[in-house]
Amino acid sequence: MATYALRRILQMIPLLILISVLVFALTALQPGNRVDQMIFGNPRITPEDIERLRKAFGVDTPWYQQYFSWLGRIIRGDFGYSQDFSIPAAEFVFKQRLPNTLLLTIPALILSTLIAVPLGIFSAMRQYTLPDYVLTFLSFVAFSAPVFWVGVMAMYLFAVWLPQATNGAIGLPPGGLGNADPSMGFWPYWAERLKYLILPLSILMLREIAATLRYMRASFLEVINQDFVRTAKAKGLPSRKVIFKHALRNALIPIVTILGLAIPGLVGGAVITETVFSWPGMGQALLNSLISKDFNVVMLCLMLASFLTVIFQLFTDLMYAVVDPRIRYS
Repeated sequence: MATYALRRILQMIPLLILISVLVFALTALQPGNRVDQMIFGNPRITPEDIERLRKAFGVDTPWYQQYFSWLGRIIRGDFGYSQDFSIPAAEFVFKQRLPNTLLLTIPALILSTLIAVPLGIFSAMRQYTLPDYVLTFLSFVAFSAPVFWVGVMAMYLFAVWLPQATNGAIGLPPGGLGNADPSMGFWPYWAERLKYLILPLSILMLREIAATLRYMRASFLEVINQDFVRTAKAKGLPSRKVIFKHALRNALIPIVTILGLAIPGLVGGAVITETVFSWPGMGQALLNSLISKDFNVVMLCLMLASFLTVIFQLFTDLMYAVVDPRIRYS
């Protein structure tokens, strides 16, 4: 397995370079740039000023020359500056935005998996019964409903209507991160932080639960109808042992794939959820940076998401050998 992992890691290098070329080209060739935004509506600016600004921001050369200049800085560990915040892009992304995204997405992934897997097994074991129909219907609704609409409705219900109906006794903040300070103490700090976390966390979990539940149900139904499960039942093994020792391990193989592909997307930033609830994470940073042409932040966010994608694809492949003993890598 170590040889296989090393070979895959070496294959990632040209793949990431190719991804960086494509991402850089698409970003650099989009209409407008930072200089265009700076000079828009400024009648006093002269052509000499424009040329000086273009040279200062490095947009006076073709995109492929800009790419090699950017790549050289990246190799040296220089990710450039965030032009919107006047701080290094790496500091902005890794210190200010990534921790907030991880605070939102890691609990969402863990909780949604812990909820969806048992529900998927429960639904499969009671196929074509009322509980199965209810769970199937709810999962379809949760998966199909637009995230921004569900977020706005949840915000109205819990941040507007409920506080009005209870005279302010019950309610949740509509968005943001709050003003919690670690100096408040451990429990007061996390109690304050949790109030702002509940709504975006719940909306982010909703779609993940729906998708994982459907896949888990289909995978478990396929496994429990196979010969080795019927043989285990015929031997008189208890149902609990048949389910958890024989069926569950094989049914989890597709779930490993789903989780391996979901993690990079979540860490890369739940753009819609973070935008709706004004959660200052990577997703919101990426969207705002695309609008404001903050090029260094855009490239760092996109390349981080790409790097995590290829890493977790490798992790998923390696986990197959753990979950399924029939799989061996050499």
